[in-house]
Amino acid sequence: MTQPALSHDASPDLRSAFAADVRAGLTHTPQKELPSKYLYDEVGSALFEVITVLPEYGVTRAEERLLAKHAAEIVEHLPHDVTVAELGSGSGRKTRRILEALCKKRPTSYCPIEISRSALQLCRRELGDIERISIVGYERDYLAGLAEVSKQRSADERLLVLFLGSTIGNFGRLAATRFLREIRNMLAPGDALLLGTDLIKPTPVLVAAYDDSIGVTASFNLNLLARVNRELDGDFPLDAFEHVARFNPDARSIEMHLRAKRDVTAHVGAAQLTVSLEQGETIWTESSHKYRAEEMPAVAGGAGFVCSHQWIEEEWGFAESLLVAQ
Repeated sequence: MTQPALSHDASPDLRSAFAADVRAGLTHTPQKELPSKYLYDEVGSALFEVITVLPEYGVTRAEERLLAKHAAEIVEHLPHDVTVAELGSGSGRKTRRILEALCKKRPTSYCPIEISRSALQLCRRELGDIERISIVGYERDYLAGLAEVSKQRSADERLLVLFLGSTIGNFGRLAATRFLREIRNMLAPGDALLLGTDLIKPTPVLVAAYDDSIGVTASFNLNLLARVNRELDGDFPLDAFEHVARFNPDARSIEMHLRAKRDVTAHVGAAQLTVSLEQGETIWTESSHKYRAEEMPAVAGGAGFVCSHQWIEEEWGFAESLLVAQ
């Protein structure tokens, strides 16, 4: 067993970037918004781990079932000498099957990339017992972390990028293609991307997955304002907001919002911002776009990949697609 290495720590500029993003989002018109990546601080990451085991939220269990069944087959389609970089690893629980299958064949380097330090710590605890694995975490944004991993690999190493959990759904359709193209630009021909996508399903099922009956997702969403208060000297009254999840049929996405229950004025010291919301006005915090399995080859082609293989979990409706850089 190899002990996980220490992470490459984030720069001190992350707080100022957070403040700049909050200022930009809360002054955006006509819809105020906050980037979903900031949902995942220590508290948010812990709440999300709870969400993944709720009966209404089938995404994580579906992906785990799929990877448990097909990990060995997925690994058979990868180059011999591969370094694994994961964008948004979370606890790493869903990644275990892929890494175990790789490590049975050869020692494997695994580079989780997260903006949440607590998530990287969870990842080390979750995966550090795998034989013949070397873990080096990067406390970075996705693309900044991937750029470092790609730069540091040797000339004969291939790279496997994992983007699991349907996180691609947080991007709009065009933004998703642009993001995948940015990933492709950091890769060499023959490198691969394993992409998880949640598939479209009946609206009541989707809404319940993002608005559970005991309110964990509501707490997860409200924690974003609590984080602004904690880290950026904000004074949002949390009791003045409620969690809202709704389906946008045109975009095929679930939207999460924080809706003001009364008129609110709040200050964010680190962003030099005063923001006012009228009763009923919302802050848009996350979108989760849903896909059809058959559209993935076109999505891949638009970003410079070929969709070489695809595996589908039918019970919930989830797909893993192996995209190869051309």
